Amino acid sequence: MRHLFFIIIALLGLSLQAATPQEVIDQLKANIAPDKRTAIFNVTADCQGAAGTVGLREQYEAVVSALRDAGFNDIPINIKVLETSVASNRRWALVTNAVATLRAEGKHSAECETQCIMGMPLKVLEVGSEWCRVVCPDGYISWVPKSSISFRSDNGLNKWKKAKRYVVTVYSSRLTSTPGGDETVTDLTLSNILEWQATEGDFLLLALPDGRKGYLHSGEAQELSQWAGQEFNPALLEKTARRMMGSTYLWGGTSTKMTDCSGLTKVCYLANGIILQRDASQQTLTGTKISRDRWRTARAGDLVFFGNEQTGRVTHVGMYLRDGKIIHCSGRVKINSLDPKDSDYLKGYGFLSISRIDGMVGTKGITAVKDHPWYF
Repeated sequence: MRHLFFIIIALLGLSLQAATPQEVIDQLKANIAPDKRTAIFNVTADCQGAAGTVGLREQYEAVVSALRDAGFNDIPINIKVLETSVASNRRWALVTNAVATLRAEGKHSAECETQCIMGMPLKVLEVGSEWCRVVCPDGYISWVPKSSISFRSDNGLNKWKKAKRYVVTVYSSRLTSTPGGDETVTDLTLSNILEWQATEGDFLLLALPDGRKGYLHSGEAQELSQWAGQEFNPALLEKTARRMMGSTYLWGGTSTKMTDCSGLTKVCYLANGIILQRDASQQTLTGTKISRDRWRTARAGDLVFFGNEQTGRVTHVGMYLRDGKIIHCSGRVKINSLDPKDSDYLKGYGFLSISRIDGMVGTKGITAVKDHPWYF
């Protein structure tokens, strides 16, 4: 990512030479931090200096480079970098609950924006008394309760990445205090990650990020590196989605407990070892685009987008199954049709386009877990 910042600055070139300091900053922000959901970039500048806050060190370096390249070599720069302001033993965190709810502000009354699940690594930007502002693996920035995470240093995260880990491969389960016992240590959901401690017969002794330990039947989990190496599997995507049929809609939900529309597609793809972007308006910018008039060429697993047909604004997403059918979450997880001739035709949503993820893993916004540096 660091190299990308400086490539962008180089491409801006001559336009920066004639700009004011604030124009340089505004142009830079438009290129490297256009989306406040995935970037913190609050900087003002004039000939007396530049000040403000950014989330990442690379953003600070990009500001310095852009101002210097534009000829503002002597103005003081006083910009706080959140990631380097956090104590070294708290710069990373692992989610310790089966599901953690993340909010727009550090308070329970704030809007639910997204969810993260057990064993998911988070980059910590701010630490408060009860809440932390974090970056999720998909780049989304939100606030998580401290009670839902376990902090790690750089070394601590690297140790976790090298450990033998298992991922839950069933829709839901429990970690129990004894093999097959009734006492629950924690509930578990699909794609939770835990550290292996021992194998005892048909059971795995696993540890949560906060140190709690318990047993899970070996048939309900898979070693993480093996799981992460799986091929694109539309049958698994469909199986995961159908397992959630009837589940209630929750704004911000991205787990098997409850989802919103883009949360459903994220859950399905994560089960296949693929990280999608958080929101439908972000997901639509990824993959191979297929026009709506070619919907009969869609394949299982393609993402189908809806919204305002006049402006093109995306507000909803579903996943294609076959024969014109899509599965999506609107009120609940259900199946509808793209074919106007069908009785379950999806009316009133404004069909916009389709994106194919198959064959595009590794491109912008579509990341294999095995290639994500926070996991391996």
